[in-house]
Amino acid sequence: MTNKPRPGLAIAALSLGTALNPLNSSMIAVALVVLRQDFRLDVATVTWVITSFYLASAAGQPLMGRLADRFGPRRLFTFGMAVVAVSCLLAPFSPNFALVCVARALMAVGTATAYPCAVVMVSTLSRQANISSTRPLGRIQMANTSAAAVGPVVGGLLVSLVGWQALFAINVPISLLALIVVRQVAPPDVGRESGKLSALLRDSDIPGILAFIASLTLAMMALLNVMPAYRWWFIAVAVVLAGLFAWREFRFSPPFLDLRLLGRNRPLLLLYLGFAVFSAVYYFAFFGLPQLLQQAGKYDAGVVGLLMLPLAAMSVFMTPVTVRFIERFGVRSVMIAGVVLLTLASGALGVLTLSFWPPLVLVLMALMGVPYGVVSTASNQGLYVSARPEDRGVAAGIFQTCRYLGAITATVLIGVLYGPGVNQANWGLMVLVMLGLSAVVFVLALAWRKPGAVG
Repeated sequence: MTNKPRPGLAIAALSLGTALNPLNSSMIAVALVVLRQDFRLDVATVTWVITSFYLASAAGQPLMGRLADRFGPRRLFTFGMAVVAVSCLLAPFSPNFALVCVARALMAVGTATAYPCAVVMVSTLSRQANISSTRPLGRIQMANTSAAAVGPVVGGLLVSLVGWQALFAINVPISLLALIVVRQVAPPDVGRESGKLSALLRDSDIPGILAFIASLTLAMMALLNVMPAYRWWFIAVAVVLAGLFAWREFRFSPPFLDLRLLGRNRPLLLLYLGFAVFSAVYYFAFFGLPQLLQQAGKYDAGVVGLLMLPLAAMSVFMTPVTVRFIERFGVRSVMIAGVVLLTLASGALGVLTLSFWPPLVLVLMALMGVPYGVVSTASNQGLYVSARPEDRGVAAGIFQTCRYLGAITATVLIGVLYGPGVNQANWGLMVLVMLGLSAVVFVLALAWRKPGAVG
């Protein structure tokens, strides 16, 4: 007997599941200094706890999107939440930093199922609730925005009161709740394959996934100067693997990363590029500021989390406001306005090269929260209107991959720029990079048009 679908509760549970990935990507920001102390690491090495999560997420999202389209979003969502629960239950007992990074990667794979599955189910849930798809997408985006923004606050309290282990443990009850509710009230998977494991492995483009991950990893190792004597070898091999990856993706069906989808859909390609660069700007602030405030400003992790609270508040506030603006003015106009605000907020962060006065930090965090809520929400809506219905699962996966590529770029450059020291002078260099990237996002936002729009 199938339980009666309940769209409102299903959307709430899906939102809870999708929130886990941004929550975990942001909570770790205030734990970097503690992890460095506990495992005796340098700045470049500790960033691997971030990049391992993003590498696994970047590889997992497109694959999970395709699996959601093929095997059913409800089935895949519950599997992903189970992976999160198990990995996070075991992670606090990790005896070394390498296993912490492995646990983060497994958690990323599990949470990577949530967003593509939610996007695939939006059409059915909207029809059942007799509402526009803009509203459930807005709720899902609000959950993502809220989780990413609240992460430093929650993480700071957990790290201060319990330790970094609590950042894993908190995921267990959340993932189990999302799993149980979606299993009970989400619409059943209809017309999907059951499939065999052998067929799944054959169709999953394992060589493409491995080439993608290896290319990114070697490029990061070169930029972070992990092994100076082999730096140029790493770059050369990364370039070769990137070329082989592209060659493979154009010839394999179905590809891990559908490059043809990007080639035939210019609005989607522009949206992806803009969102990736926007994410790099945002994560410069998100991962660079907590380290600056803790080490140069001498603030406790819990205090840093509280100082970043206005970012959470403004992001949450701006998400439903942005949805209403989009309904009135359209995606493109709102996106352009958000990028202008992003540029202004990024420039304002340069004031921190002069002072760490707490009220000043609070104001700057609130300013940064505004463009995060606006651009994230507008990009999410832009994805939905740019992708064909039959491509939305895969498109949503690639969209999230763009977020992770931007975050990986930011964390690598943070490791490079903070390498000589975590201080106000090097933060000033980061602000200059953020302003340059903001200009790129602005150009891409101007070039984007809703499919079918003229001029």
